[in-house]
Amino acid sequence: MLSMQTEEGEAYGIPINYAWDGKQSIYLHCALEGRKIRNIAFCHNVSFCVVGKTNVVSDKFTTGYESIILSCKASIGLIPEERMKALEFILEKYSPEDKEKGLKYAQKSFDQTEIIRLDISEWSGKTKVVV
Repeated sequence: MLSMQTEEGEAYGIPINYAWDGKQSIYLHCALEGRKIRNIAFCHNVSFCVVGKTNVVSDKFTTGYESIILSCKASIGLIPEERMKALEFILEKYSPEDKEKGLKYAQKSFDQTEIIRLDISEWSGKTKVVV
């Protein structure tokens, strides 16, 4: 979930696919225009939350879970090489068996795709194991 602030000072959150570069950044893809892009242009500070595995244990009235929340600085208007590399990260995560086909698709729609880079500044994780 990507959370940001609107120009009106309201909170705006949206679930979104992402890929991590294995270092300090997370990449998202979206349209060239829209609410996410306007909000990031207004305020680069965002948070990003990922909820991993969950396990509701009904008879114990509890839930096992794993989660992380990240404080990030969002960047748009990246150079073409970084944008294409981000699309490769996304393809490796979501379509590894079809990466070659996906790269062709990415090249064809490249001019209609924006990439958002989230540079992680702080993080906090939480987990609860329930057996």
